[in-house]
Amino acid sequence: MAIIVRPISGRRLMREFVKFRIDLYRDSRYAVPPLYLDELTTLDAGKNPAFAFSEAQCFMAYDANRPVGRICAIVNHRANEVWKGASGRFGFVDFIDDPAVSAALFAAAEDWVRSRGMHSIHGPLGFTDLDQEGMLVEGFDQPGTMATIYNHPYYAAHLERLGYVPDAEWVEYRITIPPEVPERLRRIGELVLNRQKLRIVKYSSAKKLIADGQVRRMFELVNDSYSHLYGFTPLTGEQIDYYTKQYIPMLNLDYLTLVVNEADELVGMSLVMPSLTQALRKAQGRLAPFGFLHLLRALKMKNPVVDCLLVAVRRDYQNKGVNALFFYDVIPYVRRAGALFAETNPELVGNTKVQSQWDAFEHVRHKRRRAYVRQLGAAPAVSGPQ
Repeated sequence: MAIIVRPISGRRLMREFVKFRIDLYRDSRYAVPPLYLDELTTLDAGKNPAFAFSEAQCFMAYDANRPVGRICAIVNHRANEVWKGASGRFGFVDFIDDPAVSAALFAAAEDWVRSRGMHSIHGPLGFTDLDQEGMLVEGFDQPGTMATIYNHPYYAAHLERLGYVPDAEWVEYRITIPPEVPERLRRIGELVLNRQKLRIVKYSSAKKLIADGQVRRMFELVNDSYSHLYGFTPLTGEQIDYYTKQYIPMLNLDYLTLVVNEADELVGMSLVMPSLTQALRKAQGRLAPFGFLHLLRALKMKNPVVDCLLVAVRRDYQNKGVNALFFYDVIPYVRRAGALFAETNPELVGNTKVQSQWDAFEHVRHKRRRAYVRQLGAAPAVSGPQ
């Protein structure tokens, strides 16, 4: 039976788009299912402010009437302006282990971005750098996280057969959290506080955090410190409001470290949160009837793992020991909450500033992921057996 690829739109078919991934990985011990609501909102042009400068089209592949794959083609016009290119993106990609399926899906995505005047396509990427990105190529026997993509080992081979080549690479680490702040880090932290005339600011109320303007400053700091990273585009005010409403209310503010200077300017921030991996696996994409309870327990009760979500330091304060303050502040909080390990977010392999901070701890590099790119000209030249 020939593989048929159809463009997807409308609430019912978009739910089928999200459901395909959840079903494909239902028996996996390591994959983390998305929440239907979160992924549907991300892909909704009426709700995701990234559509103010992006356009996208989702596709699904069918064998007869059976869904066998999905992909989303994206053009982020703002990213092309910032990086002075003409590149489309692919993301939200999943497929069974059948070369005919992957070939049909990527042909549809390539044709769509080509029709928008794009000269290349790269991914997996989302609309922004805060969306999931990077195809897993090492660490298939490790649990995923809420913020990262888990995929089967065969994905990369399919892309390479279709002419895709590596374009960027990230690594991830599992950190053993010590019982207390290591003496060396404690000394560095106290020295940095005094020498740089900095102080750590804590909040106990999300409402006050927002009212004081700190959340907006946090995202503006991310814009500043992440500006050189692969594919990054500064978040707009509308996007900052969107992420504020979506994520700030669920944070444990003990795990948020803000560092300000003498002028009360935010110069550094670190955000970790209890891992939602097991809770999301139990929820299987649904908040009702019990998914919400699984998430609440993971956030409020003792949790052996925390996820390192965001670290940002203003560029003129980098290499001045500010990162030591994050550990100085947060280790006592997470240890009291029962955390033994921390999972890092993906870090570009060339980002030695970030990776060097783990040298103070027992750690292991346990995952690697890549973005792939293909120049668009003629139709894909598929190598190997068909």
